[in-house]
Amino acid sequence: MKPLRLIFAGTPDFAVPCLAALLDAGHEVIGVYTQPDRPAGRGRRLQMSPVKTLALDRGLAVYQPERLKDDPEAIEQLRKLGADLMVVVAYGLRLPSAVLEAPRLGCVNVHASLLPRWRGAAPIQRAILAGDTETGVCIMRMEAGLDTGPVFHRIATPIERHETGGTLHDRLAELGARALLEALPTIVAGSPAPEPQDETQATYAHKLSKDEARIDWNTPAEAIERQVRAFNPWPVAQTTLEGATLRIWTAEAEGDASDSLPPGTVIGADRTGIRVATGSGTLRITCLQPAGKRPMSAADYLNARQLDGARLD
Repeated sequence: MKPLRLIFAGTPDFAVPCLAALLDAGHEVIGVYTQPDRPAGRGRRLQMSPVKTLALDRGLAVYQPERLKDDPEAIEQLRKLGADLMVVVAYGLRLPSAVLEAPRLGCVNVHASLLPRWRGAAPIQRAILAGDTETGVCIMRMEAGLDTGPVFHRIATPIERHETGGTLHDRLAELGARALLEALPTIVAGSPAPEPQDETQATYAHKLSKDEARIDWNTPAEAIERQVRAFNPWPVAQTTLEGATLRIWTAEAEGDASDSLPPGTVIGADRTGIRVATGSGTLRITCLQPAGKRPMSAADYLNARQLDGARLD
């Protein structure tokens, strides 16, 4: 296959392996679209996106429009690039029809789920929260609907027992780059045709919110464990002890509590973890973060205080 003239649109770390893979495969990336620099950190200094950082390192032209919808100048600028194909990976802006139709071969998206399951903004975390045993990546043709386009190629992978949102994110980012390169010959050839999605099987992965990070100890231990894993590294599951926030980084569901204590009660604490009664079963906390401090093991935390009989809210 001859090298393609590509526009790449992406913003976060998840998109970086795909851009790197296209460049390393010899394709000509004639323009990179990414979100405008945003204030970040305590100093609120403007920070480039990970995709922009890589693009500048590779000497690529970077475009950062605030929006593409209702911006005729930005759309005309993109059209004039004369791309064969536009590859979109977690860009963060909705693309109007004029953009979807501008490249000769249209636009394709790298999505971190096995579509039609988990369309939307947070497919990685939603898969863990739901207790899915499998996920993957799809390469789909983009159309006006949100993640509704037909699928050219998909690769499935199991969700490991102790996998977090962060570790699964990193695995799927690399898998997405592989799937993209494997799909390009089919996209260029136009055969076989991409597979339409089954609308009756569609689910939606809503954007994560900090409110969801609050642990409800009345829920079963297995559900809380999935919450802890899914929200690591953001927004991080949390509870309170004596009015102070405790962020829970790692935890494991265990069998039924030996005592019929109210959910949230600490029923045991030693170097192996802090055991908390839940609505069903026990959660063993192994890594936590008190307010104003760094994450630490349960053993280190217990060096400073005792928790037997304490109540987490």
